[in-house]
Amino acid sequence: MVAVEAVVFDAYGTLFDVHSVSARCESLFPGSGIALSRLWRAKQLEYTWLRSMMQRYECFDAVTADALRFACDALGLQWSETLGGTLMQEYLRLQPYPEVAGALSSLSRYRRAILSNGSLQMLAPLVAHAGLAGHLDAVLSVDRLRVFKPDPRVYQSAMDLLEVRKERIAFVSSNAWDIAGATHFGLRTFWIRRGNAPPERLGARPEATVRDLNALAALL
Repeated sequence: MVAVEAVVFDAYGTLFDVHSVSARCESLFPGSGIALSRLWRAKQLEYTWLRSMMQRYECFDAVTADALRFACDALGLQWSETLGGTLMQEYLRLQPYPEVAGALSSLSRYRRAILSNGSLQMLAPLVAHAGLAGHLDAVLSVDRLRVFKPDPRVYQSAMDLLEVRKERIAFVSSNAWDIAGATHFGLRTFWIRRGNAPPERLGARPEATVRDLNALAALL
């Protein structure tokens, strides 16, 4: 097996806890915070897939805002532009998982990058707020391609922009559908199985499955 040169991470759900917004959701909509956070995330993902299939791309900012509005409507929560803006700001300061900084530091001998559906306008302040900029060599967004993961062109873009062959890229994600897409493309994949999620039935298996990012250094 050839040596890894670059470790490429998904952002949302892998490095950053998307459900760290639930506390703010709860403060604005008492009793509905967790439900809102979960439906918001589910609809956000669904809209990325549907927009890719329809070839009707919108940046992740717009997709995330549309998903939030849908979730509020579905749960019967009173919407206002002020509340929506407040919650959208939370996506610029999502909490990183506790092990992230240490794990990234332990992988400093590799090139380290984010490959995300997020726009750079969302990712840059997020990375800066978490203090992770010094641990990353690149932050790559799908915006330049105008299509979302798991489209193969997104994984190809990591190869092109990092100038690293696919078999030398370790792709890391907590999203099993993302792992399936990267595995089918030919990247070496490592699934962070957060929350004891079951594997997706998409005909692809990761090279390894671990509970958090701390195990990566030993595996690579």
